[in-house]
Amino acid sequence: MSIAAIAPADVLRQVRRIEVRTRRLVDSRFAGEYRSLFKGQGMEFAEVREYQPGDEVRSIDWNVSARMGRPFVKRYVEERELTIMLAVDLSGSSRFGTRARFKHDLAIELAGVLSLAAVRNNDRVGLMLFTDRVEHALPARKGRKHALRLIRDLLTVRPAGRGTSMSAMVDRLMRLLPHRSVIFLASDFLADDLEKPLARLAQRHDVIAITLEDPAERALPDIGPARLEDPETGEIVEIDTSNPLVRRAFAARVAAEDESRRKLFGRLGLDEIVVHTEYGYVDALLAFFRARARRPHGAVRTGPRGTLGDAALQPVGTR
Repeated sequence: MSIAAIAPADVLRQVRRIEVRTRRLVDSRFAGEYRSLFKGQGMEFAEVREYQPGDEVRSIDWNVSARMGRPFVKRYVEERELTIMLAVDLSGSSRFGTRARFKHDLAIELAGVLSLAAVRNNDRVGLMLFTDRVEHALPARKGRKHALRLIRDLLTVRPAGRGTSMSAMVDRLMRLLPHRSVIFLASDFLADDLEKPLARLAQRHDVIAITLEDPAERALPDIGPARLEDPETGEIVEIDTSNPLVRRAFAARVAAEDESRRKLFGRLGLDEIVVHTEYGYVDALLAFFRARARRPHGAVRTGPRGTLGDAALQPVGTR
């Protein structure tokens, strides 16, 4: 891992720009959605109050009732404090984009929204950046200052690795998070051996997959003969993008990879938010908040406007 050679003033301006933009979204569109999305990790004692008709008999505090000479009940409230961990893939394939932004730029702004929403609700939020190794880890803490530090790290960390290792990321997260947490995992998931590490992570934590996509990865541009380089391995291939056989083979592979990923997430009970460099993340994230809040059971999958539809809801499995 290395820190980008960016002047401190430039970094502060970029952090401030992201904070202003994402805070506006948090305040105007996500204010109530985030809080209703996740249940607390338990119940905590709030007070003892006098019994009222309709109260559960099981909640009566018999010791207090005996002392007071009339029935009193214990009242509990949901423990709201959560730990939110943002795990962001910085591998070579994430540094790709053919529209207004790269995939990792999309992940940075989305992580900014989630971090500010978390600290606004007094939750802890942390960060892990990974490639074929863990590039940077920021333990979960509370407060606006910490959220701005998180956004700064997203902007300034430059990865040393190019590949993708979910296992390395999961191994570190399992040590870093001893208690059940909510993990937003932002990646294009263009890697082998996803199932075992994701299954380990999902057994202990609530994992939401954020799938990063770009149009050029979905449909092969028709530009004739082209030389393409794999951004993670450096392998170079030469193909004729105008050849109908090549185009059909590419489309079939994309469809097969989509189906494989959806089935995997369904088996593991992972929610998925599909975000797109062309459409952004606002519709997909807002749709996810609303869909999950009303979901009776099973995982949900939401996508950007024009891909899965605005506020799309698609069950992909059961928990």
